[in-house]
Amino acid sequence: MKYKAYLVEEIDSSYSGSIKELEMPNIEPGNVIIKVHYSSLNYKDALAATGVKGVASSYPFVPGIDVAGEILQSSSQNFKIGDKVIATGYKLGMSVFGGFGELVQIPEQWVIPLPDNLSLLNSMSLGTAGLTAGACVKKILDAKPSSSMPILVSGATGGVGSVAVNLLSKLGFEVHAITGKPNEIKILNKMGASTIIDRHNFMSEPVKALDKANYSVGIDTVGGDILSKMLSMISSHGSVACCGNVAGMKFTSSVFPFILRGISLIGIDSAESDINFKEQIWELFSKDWSLNLEEYSKVISLHDIGNEITAILNGAQIGRVVIKHGV
Repeated sequence: MKYKAYLVEEIDSSYSGSIKELEMPNIEPGNVIIKVHYSSLNYKDALAATGVKGVASSYPFVPGIDVAGEILQSSSQNFKIGDKVIATGYKLGMSVFGGFGELVQIPEQWVIPLPDNLSLLNSMSLGTAGLTAGACVKKILDAKPSSSMPILVSGATGGVGSVAVNLLSKLGFEVHAITGKPNEIKILNKMGASTIIDRHNFMSEPVKALDKANYSVGIDTVGGDILSKMLSMISSHGSVACCGNVAGMKFTSSVFPFILRGISLIGIDSAESDINFKEQIWELFSKDWSLNLEEYSKVISLHDIGNEITAILNGAQIGRVVIKHGV
């Protein structure tokens, strides 16, 4: 069975991608083959597409950690041909050919039935970024934050940050958004952010062991010094959900936020989350957390992926990029 995919190849220690026709191997026991209708572009996909070590296991390779589509073949008792499904994370797009192809073959344990009231397109307007944002919100809400204080979100125009801003606003929280794109104030206001904070202004003062406790909780999507400063600004018994490292893998902190204010730092790994937890988040997005992200999503074809990979690596992506297959 032949299909088209954006295949990344290593040639003379450099990496380039192009659309190729590939052959799908025969289905293995316990696997399903999904006809991909939509996938999405995430920062990790861009890293895999440019040969960053430790993301894709080998090359040539098809990136794409998200897919939404329908079952084309099944050797599973739990899924039948025609079922609409979502799959995100695990080894998809890392060691298993991913969503930049028209077909994927993956274990049934990675697959979630598409919830009612959630379309395939909307699911990929969320994708792993939305799932990560949802996991962050779920974890900080479980900690019962004060509703009288704002919530701080970093990387607010990025994939995870933009969904977090939209969702927290929908749930009635006052959201303060940190961004390195101050020219996008109107978009962030439309998403629901009440206050926009320029990243450079936010970091203009040195990080203190404890700063003014202006926020009940925070969602940090970038890491580095921004996470360091965010921790110092959270009020007593608050929490920070941490899910990204585009601004740096290391951060500094004293013990004071933890022993004097009782702050919790919550790590979010949506890729390897338990499948039942993922299914819970998707169900929330299909019901109480329903979001209309179409105006913040750019729908492209496989032919446009190269330009969008460059944009996301340069920090120029706003909102979500969805790949429509078969066009």
